[in-house]
Amino acid sequence: MRILGIDPGLRVTGFGVVDAEGAQLHYVASGVIKTDAAAQGDLPARLKLLYDGIRELHARYTPDCAAVEIVFVNVNPQATLLLGQARGACVTALVACDLPVAEYSALQMKRAITGHGHAAKAQIQEMVRRLLTLPALPRQDAADALGLAITHAHAGASLARIGAGATLQRSTSGMYRGGRVR
Repeated sequence: MRILGIDPGLRVTGFGVVDAEGAQLHYVASGVIKTDAAAQGDLPARLKLLYDGIRELHARYTPDCAAVEIVFVNVNPQATLLLGQARGACVTALVACDLPVAEYSALQMKRAITGHGHAAKAQIQEMVRRLLTLPALPRQDAADALGLAITHAHAGASLARIGAGATLQRSTSGMYRGGRVR
């Protein structure tokens, strides 16, 4: 399964592409989409650059699904609203490409990658480098995006096992319920 991770930002959006084969993860690509080509005050032009950039990533890497960071509420409401619009442009582009989109908070990603939710950016970069056996640290935005893809690879496998367990539970005709055999 090929996963496209997206760390949305209005000026810089990180992306990371990972192939997951069971428990094995393989780095494919990472980088950033910059919106510097548009004037700072031209929000529609910046959102279009993000939308077009995501569509280009889809065409180039043909992912099977995407994982996007959920926007956190910032102390600056205006910044939060702008980030939400950038995230909306990214999600819209992914959905327009017919990709299933999973959403994870920064806390969930940090826990999945480093084992605790208060990891610093440098810790995420180092763990992503180790998990994907990269020769150097990825850029911060790209590391977060790769972290989201890795989180989804792990969560997707867990959800598949849970789904298989639910199917097994239904197929046993009531023999197993509530954690104990009857």
